Amino acid sequence: MDSWSKVSHQSVLLKETIDMLDVKEDGVYVDCTLGRGGHSAEILKRCPKGHLYCLDCDKEAIEQSTLRLSKIGDNFTCIHTSFMNLKEVLAKEGISSIDGLVMDLGVSSPQFDDPQRGFSYRFDARLDMRMDQSQKLDAWTVINTYSQEELFKIFKEYGEDPNAYRIAAGIVNARKEKPIDTTFELVDVIKASLPAKVLNKKGHPAKQIFQAIRIEVNQELKQLPIALRDAIEMLNPGGRIAVITFHSLEDRIVKNLFREKAVQKKADRRLPQIGMENLEFELISRKPVTAAKEELENNHRSHSAKLRGLKRKE
Repeated sequence: MDSWSKVSHQSVLLKETIDMLDVKEDGVYVDCTLGRGGHSAEILKRCPKGHLYCLDCDKEAIEQSTLRLSKIGDNFTCIHTSFMNLKEVLAKEGISSIDGLVMDLGVSSPQFDDPQRGFSYRFDARLDMRMDQSQKLDAWTVINTYSQEELFKIFKEYGEDPNAYRIAAGIVNARKEKPIDTTFELVDVIKASLPAKVLNKKGHPAKQIFQAIRIEVNQELKQLPIALRDAIEMLNPGGRIAVITFHSLEDRIVKNLFREKAVQKKADRRLPQIGMENLEFELISRKPVTAAKEELENNHRSHSAKLRGLKRKE
């Protein structure tokens, strides 16, 4: 039995996301982050006369979710690719416009809970963290070949870790003796780099560093704005985008891009208000949607989740 079969997975903010998409029965929809297929399954149930395109850079996700979706209908297409290639891969399918799109930017539970994938500091495994197992860059390469300056930069920017410099220096010193091969070896180096007052704080001391490495390995923050802009451009009138983020860096990108498209820029009242732009888009919700009390109690992954939506006006 593989990791996908073993792990119980709950899609975060599932009902809220599907409600936000307002799925039409004959619409064309895209799930940019197929994963276990939770969002795709619900979309597919609601568009029996339409078509759903599912993207994921993890082959295992494609294989397992194809089986799940085929029990609902056959009007879907799964494509093994990064969502950065959204426009290109849909063009090959003859699709230039869509009615809705969803992105769930969290790491899939099966990826996180499979020790062999090296995503988590909870399991000892070779440093990996690749969502796409066919790519060359992995966590081992980042930790063992990046300069101290490069490590500091990603720990500071992607991990927002106040101890980024100490940890980067600690890693470079440790790997002079031998390569840092596993997740537990990296955790040990991180702990050895920190003073007792930091180690005694609540939360795991490696959490932000592991996040930073994962973002670097998978180029998450570089791909997101590219995919979002393409998705927005492809929306039909009335079409909707729903995006779930799990940390402030992603949420900031989504928030700013949606506001750029849907919120009137503040004008200087001293100047004539001529040529005020007529915005094509509107925010579905002014503030991000967060998990209800029941979901917070039943699914720990939902605590940091924020859902934002954008609609092209009809």
